[in-house]
Amino acid sequence: MLLPTTLLLATLLTPATTRCSWPLPPPHPVVRAFTAPATPFGPGHRGVDLAAPAGTPVLAAADGTVAHAGAVAARTLVSLQHRGPLRTTYEPITPAVTAGSTVRRGEVIGHLQPGHCPAACLHWGARRGHDYVDPLRLLSSGRVRLLPTPPPSTARSP
Repeated sequence: MLLPTTLLLATLLTPATTRCSWPLPPPHPVVRAFTAPATPFGPGHRGVDLAAPAGTPVLAAADGTVAHAGAVAARTLVSLQHRGPLRTTYEPITPAVTAGSTVRRGEVIGHLQPGHCPAACLHWGARRGHDYVDPLRLLSSGRVRLLPTPPPSTARSP
């Protein structure tokens, strides 16, 4: 029975998926959920909106390199490139980092600006390559839970 537990542990520790933490200090009220677009340029909500007061520190969800920190259209944002094809974005924020710098998970990358939602909120987006993904699915509890496997059945069928 060691084999299933070993396989589960190996799967959980495989470095193929970047695990993230919340980009804001608690609490984490989601005011608008992720809605995947049906087509690459179709309508959808390519991230989640998390309510927080203006001025709240925004944290890097995972280790990465700052791909962009500054204005895009009428907002300022920070975009982080993580291991593999994962990129996360945080807007609207006043950047505390510059393009090309390396950041660690939990490091302050900026401060939330007012104006995205009726009250201030952070739009947190994530993309794997060209595909938008729900950033909430990247969250890690920080704990690995291994459940015991049931003992083999000793009952015999008639």
